[in-house]
Amino acid sequence: MTKTAKLIIDDKTYEFSIITGTENESGIDITNLRQLTGLITLDNGYGNTGSCRSAITFLDGEKGILRYRGIPIEELAEKCSFIETAYLLVYGHLPSLKELDRFSQGFSDNAMIHEDMKHFFEGYKSGGHPMGLLSAMVGSLAAYYPELIKPHPSTAEIDIMIVELLSKVRTIAAFAYKKSIGEPYVYPRHDLRYIPNFLNMMFSSPAKHYEIRPEAVDALQCLLILHADHEQNCSTSTVRMVGSSKANLFACLSAAINALWGPLHGGANQSVIEMLEMIRKDGGDIKKYVAKAKNKEDTFRLMGFGHRVYKNYDPRAKIIKEKVDALLKALNLHDPLLDIAIELEQIALSDPYFIERKLFPNVDFYSGIAYKAIGIPVNMFPVMFAIGRLPGWIAHWKEMTEDPATRIGRPRQIYTGLLKRDYIPIEQR
Repeated sequence: MTKTAKLIIDDKTYEFSIITGTENESGIDITNLRQLTGLITLDNGYGNTGSCRSAITFLDGEKGILRYRGIPIEELAEKCSFIETAYLLVYGHLPSLKELDRFSQGFSDNAMIHEDMKHFFEGYKSGGHPMGLLSAMVGSLAAYYPELIKPHPSTAEIDIMIVELLSKVRTIAAFAYKKSIGEPYVYPRHDLRYIPNFLNMMFSSPAKHYEIRPEAVDALQCLLILHADHEQNCSTSTVRMVGSSKANLFACLSAAINALWGPLHGGANQSVIEMLEMIRKDGGDIKKYVAKAKNKEDTFRLMGFGHRVYKNYDPRAKIIKEKVDALLKALNLHDPLLDIAIELEQIALSDPYFIERKLFPNVDFYSGIAYKAIGIPVNMFPVMFAIGRLPGWIAHWKEMTEDPATRIGRPRQIYTGLLKRDYIPIEQR
């Protein structure tokens, strides 16, 4: 028997169905609320609003659970490659060996970007933020592959788009970084796999040979997997909102990159490093800043601690912490910022104030440390996030476009402006 919720307005009762998901998450279906009652709901930030039904990712913040297509993130981080994880998210199942080989070969075949696109990079000033370049270049791909942006692409054409984007985004990202520092571009190599190829494009130059350390590859692969999807976050919701208008995939992902750029979203790990730098410049007195964080009247906040969704330990943080520990040990780094981060982590994990409030280090805290240890500059942090999140964005776009129930996104509002008034000619104002 279908469960219902009752809403009473002026002694009139309305019934709405309760929808239950496979993990027993429930929601009230208010699709006909405005039609029946003339009212809408008001939910700033959509914190209590389900915008869609999705079979991609399950997240339980209270219990610290994250699963892609039913598989726990812990297992994927331990046993999967990023390419295999991307396939899982996009197509809904783990690939067979033949499917994975074909998918991987597509990455090699499509790693190069159109040579004419270099003119776009050359037109931008050196020193520009790589996220701006990444967004512009991804949007520009539509001009180079017009056959893929028709309103109703075939399944084969969508598959081509997916591989093109997943492969080329790392090349675009590396070129954007090289442009930002004024160095010549390094082209992808067919003899290197996805992550080593990216690191080589980032850090090799005619003047130096870059040694690709396996610990760096391992840590970066883990981070990309952990960032691959996270349910209906700001940038993913942007993909669905833009895509609901039937906009092409390139446009949707360009919009998502811009949404991710915000400091409250993909810029969080950058804020961690900036905080650590501020503590270092102030003499490295960590206890002083811990005390400031505990003071309710102080505006200072510890970045990288706690999470809006996770009310327990961020499961991704547990995983990447082990990778970061191994990375720092292997590289034998002596960086004052990393020393501050390690001490701050130890204090937070043992201090009752943070434990009681569940202010544990989150994935942003550890990802910032990992990127810095690898040598990735701060302005590239959100770009790394975008590379990792790309499979999730694509999976949600694909799921949405294949769902016949999808409608164009059109939120409502409660108007709080002026009442009707007459226009006043300019000479009378």
